[in-house]
Amino acid sequence: MRYSRILLKLSGESLAGKGNHGINESVLDEYAEQIVDVVRESCEVAIVIGGGNIFRGLSGSESGFDRVRGDQMGMLATVINSLALASAIIKYGGKARVFTSIRMEPVGELYNRDKVVEKMKQGTVCILSGGTGNPFFTTDTASALRAVEIGADVLLKGTRVDGVYSADPEKDPNAERFETITFEEAINRRLKIMDSTAFTMCRENNMPVVVFDMNIPGNLMKLISGIKTLLEVRTKLKSKKPLIAIQFIVFKFNEHQIGTIKALSKELKVDKLELKSAQVYDFETDDHY
Repeated sequence: MRYSRILLKLSGESLAGKGNHGINESVLDEYAEQIVDVVRESCEVAIVIGGGNIFRGLSGSESGFDRVRGDQMGMLATVINSLALASAIIKYGGKARVFTSIRMEPVGELYNRDKVVEKMKQGTVCILSGGTGNPFFTTDTASALRAVEIGADVLLKGTRVDGVYSADPEKDPNAERFETITFEEAINRRLKIMDSTAFTMCRENNMPVVVFDMNIPGNLMKLISGIKTLLEVRTKLKSKKPLIAIQFIVFKFNEHQIGTIKALSKELKVDKLELKSAQVYDFETDDHY
């Protein structure tokens, strides 16, 4: 593994899939399966997840809520998401424990850095909920703080897009993608990857941040690094073997990523791209996903 200990930051909105609110079970299961696979490769994992799919404090204050109360409601939303993710991880054979930034036993255990590190070393996924426990701080800042505290090798920010862009690529088709960018550039350009407090904390503590698309099954960053290494070796040996193919299983929640995976395949110059359709029918809700 490239990293032995990671802090994975997930947005609450991503759990909603194509919807705006709630938790999409297929997305939740896909995330949990990817996380369990990483842990089985002897990587220690801590997770901070947002609560925007349930309630966002800042939006609440704009609607008339007191900002402090609104942020407290947002903290509770992150706990709900954390409990759901922990349950899914356990369902897929992993070990998970929810820690909270404020006392909330028996829902979760009060966050303690040493206890978290101890559990991570034992192969338990530690989900750190409740943000920093204070209003006016985002879960991005919480993820930066926790990454530094637990001595993570990297902060991985899983989103619905495949990297850092000059604008939201889901809204602006002309958004420019950056292969790499410094903290200073990101702050000066006011890129909305993370807030400036989180950026500053990462910069001052030399904590690298990697932004990747969590919605591509198999983890996009892991996919890129593995294929690139294989292609480089094959080119060096001047060999046509092994045949290298990317297989992308298309669900309703990730079908918007087809263009991204096609571009990736072209960029890497793989031998073959296979798009597989997988449609599951939910008889209870009369829906496909």
